[in-house]
Amino acid sequence: MKKNVKAINKPLSGEIEIPSDKSISHRAVMFSSLAKGRSIIKNFSKGADCISSLNVCRNLGVDINYINETTIEINSDGEYNEPKAPLDCGNSGTTMRLMSGILTGQKFNSILTGDASLSKRPMKRVIEPLSLMGAQIESNEYKAPLKIFGKELKPINYNSKLASAQVKSCILLAGLFADGETSFTEPYKSRDHSEIMLKLMGADIKENGLTVTINKSQLSPLNFTVPGDISSAAFFIVAGLIVPNSEITLKNVGINPTRTGIIDVVKRMGGDIRIENINNQNGEPIADIKIRSSKLKSTEISGDDIPRLIDELPVIAVLATQAEGQTIIKDAADLRNKEADRITTIVTALKKLGADIEELPDGFIINGKTTLIGGCELETFHDHRLAMSYYVAGLICEQEIIINGFEWTKISFPEFENLMEKLKIG
Repeated sequence: MKKNVKAINKPLSGEIEIPSDKSISHRAVMFSSLAKGRSIIKNFSKGADCISSLNVCRNLGVDINYINETTIEINSDGEYNEPKAPLDCGNSGTTMRLMSGILTGQKFNSILTGDASLSKRPMKRVIEPLSLMGAQIESNEYKAPLKIFGKELKPINYNSKLASAQVKSCILLAGLFADGETSFTEPYKSRDHSEIMLKLMGADIKENGLTVTINKSQLSPLNFTVPGDISSAAFFIVAGLIVPNSEITLKNVGINPTRTGIIDVVKRMGGDIRIENINNQNGEPIADIKIRSSKLKSTEISGDDIPRLIDELPVIAVLATQAEGQTIIKDAADLRNKEADRITTIVTALKKLGADIEELPDGFIINGKTTLIGGCELETFHDHRLAMSYYVAGLICEQEIIINGFEWTKISFPEFENLMEKLKIG
């Protein structure tokens, strides 16, 4: 599907409600499927990735029903049944990596598969630590499909070279089935939605700095409302900052400190961003975010910034083209292991639009402020975040752009275009 995007000749204005957080939706349906009893999850994501997690749990024998469009009821006896066929994770790396941790400790064998894009993504990062726990996993050179042989697991103390919430969550979930204490230590703090939710569900889990420790636990059912997704909000934050004279409000957005790197970066760049109406919902902080278009300055994004905004870096690159001076983004080599190589692809695309951007092995350097010309076609390479980042760039291009593969936005954010159109109308 091709999407034509033209610059708008008026400000973005108004307020929108950001749809549910995908990371939390994945975890809510997976963790509840392990709990004995009835769980209710409100504001569950409509994104295809989260539906993949839901369907995998269903195919493991868990009773999951929709009460309304975004509320699901999960009835589980706390155990999975052996699947009758391979479990399809679609395009979702979160589904495959977290379910790997759960399935290794079961009493049956299973196979995790995915689409062509997911089948190219690295799974060694979870296979290696799981193998140390006694797991037996056969793979295609550390890529999907993954054939998992259910085993009794032993606890480990794992020091990860990568700050990754997916790897951390995978090992913690495997630790639920291992006799003894399993710990995971990371170099920087990655998102902690798993820790928050596992505590809420009664798991024997504790945190000490960058180390999380879990013991074998039986989870209790969950009644939970998923907050809005700050990774989805990021596209509107950037659009509101770079489209002249804009003023927008994003309602009920999750502002977990492990996810708010983009807010900190925007503040460093001089952006007019305000956090209002802060409250707590099931251990997760939420707030309204107000954004006004701003004169921006360059910054450096590196080190412990990266785990807190890794998914937002493509659209932050668009933002940096409109900031005065040189913005450097580094320590983000894992961008090359996403749905596409997000370093090469975003550099190639922004150069075509007229940006002054240089590729680094672990990021990019952007010299601004530059006028984006447009008048070209851009490829998404099956990557939803690239598609939405290009759309935001197109709002300020002098000439219309064409985005090939725009339908991939449905993977994470099917409401994206309608919400953007709402702000265009004001």
